[in-house]
Amino acid sequence: MSVDTATVRHIAKLARLQMSDAEVEALVPELNNILGWVEQLGEVDTSGVEPLATVVDQKLRLRDDVIDADPLTGGNVRDKVLLNAPEAQHGFFAVPKVIE
Repeated sequence: MSVDTATVRHIAKLARLQMSDAEVEALVPELNNILGWVEQLGEVDTSGVEPLATVVDQKLRLRDDVIDADPLTGGNVRDKVLLNAPEAQHGFFAVPKVIE
């Protein structure tokens, strides 16, 4: 794939960028180089490579999801919290409808 000045102008228009003729001319070879690198990446054999989210093996540190029953330190105080609500319904804060 090759990029020409008309393509660069079209991309600049889509991105709402104002570019001078000199900037457009300078950008043509740069975009062509980038596309060349992308084509090179497409030629690499990755058939034996597992998909990765990160190159560093990371383990999540998890804790038990336990509700603390002590009302001073947290958890299980829904009724006390709802006393602060202007209006509560079915154990939740009731808010006015904002979308019709």
